[in-house]
Amino acid sequence: MSYEVLARKYRPQQFAEVVGQEHVTRTLANAIASGRVAHAYLLVGPRGIGKTSIARIFAKAMNCAGGPRAEPCDRCDSCREIMAGRSLDVLEIDGASNNGVEQVRDLRDNARYLPARGPYKIFIIDEVHMLTINAFNALLKTLEEPPPHVKFVLATTEPQKVPATIASRCQRFDLRRIAAPAITRHLARIAEREGVEIAGDALLAIARGAEGGLRDAESALDQLMAFCSGKIEEADVLSIFGLASRRKLDELGGAILDGNVVRLLEAVDDLDRHGKDLSRLLAELIEWFRNLLVMLCGETAAAALDLTDAQRETFGAHAARADRDRVLRIVETLIEADTRLRYALSRRVLLETALFQCARAATTASLPELLRELNRLKDHLGRGGEANPSSPPSAPTGPMVVAEPSASMDRTDLPASEPANTAEGGSVPPAAASAAAGPAALETVWRTAVERAVTVAPELRLPLGRGRLVSATAEEACVVFEPGVEESRRACEEPMFRKAIQNALRRALGKPVRVRFELGPGTGPASVVPSEAGPPEATAPPAETTREKGEDALRRKILNDPAVRNVLEMFEGTITDIRT
Repeated sequence: MSYEVLARKYRPQQFAEVVGQEHVTRTLANAIASGRVAHAYLLVGPRGIGKTSIARIFAKAMNCAGGPRAEPCDRCDSCREIMAGRSLDVLEIDGASNNGVEQVRDLRDNARYLPARGPYKIFIIDEVHMLTINAFNALLKTLEEPPPHVKFVLATTEPQKVPATIASRCQRFDLRRIAAPAITRHLARIAEREGVEIAGDALLAIARGAEGGLRDAESALDQLMAFCSGKIEEADVLSIFGLASRRKLDELGGAILDGNVVRLLEAVDDLDRHGKDLSRLLAELIEWFRNLLVMLCGETAAAALDLTDAQRETFGAHAARADRDRVLRIVETLIEADTRLRYALSRRVLLETALFQCARAATTASLPELLRELNRLKDHLGRGGEANPSSPPSAPTGPMVVAEPSASMDRTDLPASEPANTAEGGSVPPAAASAAAGPAALETVWRTAVERAVTVAPELRLPLGRGRLVSATAEEACVVFEPGVEESRRACEEPMFRKAIQNALRRALGKPVRVRFELGPGTGPASVVPSEAGPPEATAPPAETTREKGEDALRRKILNDPAVRNVLEMFEGTITDIRT
């Protein structure tokens, strides 16, 4: 007697024996039991998951003696003929080789005749998407209104190629890829019946290689039974099918999360020397990091993962030290590499480059991480200031922090009649003591404040160069702009720029003050322009060009951004240039 392969020998004969498709088998069984059987069904799903097997079981249940019955008896003549493939009432047609109009016309003519034995004549069309458009059109009317004794079961792996006019006349069932635990349990039962000893890791490796297809898993087990004389181990599965072990995948994933490039190179070299399929390795790494990403989304999402207990423990350990944003960047990098791998001249080089990028992404802080850390530091510093009231006052909060002045200040421009302030820890210029005494002192204070303000916000150089400090009391400082420079005054009124100017005046005067901006008549001390700003207002252009206005507006927009303000505040940084 000829050998019968496992995929045929252990083909399910009852709805209850179908693995992983309970949502389909239960619906069909209930429909048969209640007499609500549709005239056409469309079974959709990838290869090797039970589409044709379900169609045959359905045909047996409909034509079973004393039926239709929800579960066929497998003992009557009708069931045995259908199981042997010689029933005249069940016609199984291959859509790939019978895709023409002539074959569909023969089917349509055959459908008119009554069944030979059972109550129904059932047409099973496999790979129905291979029919031509003309063949679909020829089938359309018969499929919509078949004779009462005719039932259609269509099966396809590519439902998008089935015309909507055909699909709309069928009840559609989407079959799922079979979960790895279900495949391993089924293979274990087969191995026990066949008297074959197989390790659990080997079963899991076969399930991984099958990618949800039970027929592929059974064929792989059949091949391993012929290859191995004793117990089947994981190494046997990996050597035959070119897969990487689960331990090796865990090592690769851990090396990427650690940013260990040396370990990555060694692992890829070892896998390549042992003839592993690098494209399959990349696909499994994508799956590995996808599982890790789901684990990072919480226990509810992790519960839906198709993992063993040992795998859950491993992923849980990695998730405890991983960041979701970084893992997401790793997955995106691997997916991009997978799309390029099929066209690459050197797959190993492309894989190593992709893994380098993943290692860098795993060890580089993302913008959300940086902002979270900045907020944490801000809260920590805020709590520290409240807990220590004796500490010196911190810089005013705001979008920017003005840099502290140098310990030794330039006193050459101060009036000789005003002695230096040598109080402990004091850095207040003597001009502050008599700021309201004369224009020379006000000009000196204003020059110092302008220099400090433009250090933080360079775009203030031109607007402040057109203004002058005319008064500075204990509570308020008044800055007057020349007539015709309303744009400069409005720029200084921006909340962020006003804060920077107030901070600069506070340090120049040695006391906190409010600042008021006004348009003046054009009299008083000469305007102060920092040395880098070029000639004073007298030689400056009378108005800004359209380009300058646009650049100033862009700078204000960027500097008003909360993320930019937080970074400047926490790191006490300055913006020296903005490029578009």
